[in-house]
Amino acid sequence: MQSSVSSVSLTSTLVPFQGGIALQCSQFRVPKAGPFLFLMGGLDSDCSVLFIASSFRKCSKKECQTLVTAQLELKPPPYSLNALEPHMSRETFEYHWGKHHRAYVDNLNRQIVGTELDGMGLEDIVVATYNKGDTLPPFNNAAQVWNHDFFWESMKPGGGGKPSGELLELIERDFGSFEEFVKEFKTAAATQFGSGWAWLCYKANVLDVGNAVNPFPSEKDKKLVVLKSPNAVNPLVWDYSALLTIDVWEHSYYLDYQNRRPDYISIFMEKLVSWDAVSSRLEKAKARALEREQEAEQRRREEEEATSGDGEDMEMYVDSETEDSEAE
Repeated sequence: MQSSVSSVSLTSTLVPFQGGIALQCSQFRVPKAGPFLFLMGGLDSDCSVLFIASSFRKCSKKECQTLVTAQLELKPPPYSLNALEPHMSRETFEYHWGKHHRAYVDNLNRQIVGTELDGMGLEDIVVATYNKGDTLPPFNNAAQVWNHDFFWESMKPGGGGKPSGELLELIERDFGSFEEFVKEFKTAAATQFGSGWAWLCYKANVLDVGNAVNPFPSEKDKKLVVLKSPNAVNPLVWDYSALLTIDVWEHSYYLDYQNRRPDYISIFMEKLVSWDAVSSRLEKAKARALEREQEAEQRRREEEEATSGDGEDMEMYVDSETEDSEAE
């Protein structure tokens, strides 16, 4: 039985462009399999059709002229590639950003081209493909693209030092002192076994409990936390707001520091961190948390009103039955 699903038109032409490829097919229409459609192999040498997780059906030449693209782009760092020297060399940037980061972008574009993910925002792709821990194929590349964009923007020339204002106040409140925070962050980064990341996050989750009397976190639950994550995993999947990160994959520091990860971490904190960026992210995280609480409160009120209305209707119906019975 043929399913009535939407389709993506492809041709035998591969059109390279920045960040991915465009595909067209003059012979077949490829139905999407479920919410996502992923490439499962290469090109058939006879008819140049992608092998994918679905069956093919014929389409007319006119119908198959749609150009399908995945156009996530490699964002440049917000400074020149030698701007962080001598703490992070141009050579490191040429490999780390120019090769590793670029590969994540290119691979992600190939994975999502023509799927339901194509055209979605990067954060949405990360959350959707994390799939509550049962990750889908594009997750690692999507998360690594996001992580690296965030990492570059966490640094600046002449960075480091100590933050000020509300950020410093919250750090001192939640960690005891700025020095204790630095110690905890360094420990998280140094003890992440193998590849991964360390994070400073703002935690302000709205509890997903529909029947809770108060589904909102108390003020003491809204706090800064230090976390570490393996491989590509990032705080988006826990619904935390990331404020700062350090990349502890070996390719991020090996050219400059060899196996001295603790030295790299110390230099990052003392010379590279952009506290201006972290403060700006904190403001956005708090605004986002407030907006979500207001939305949740509005939903709660609407549900209460709907429930109250249902009760009034039922009471009127019961009273009517009682009056009729007494009249008889």
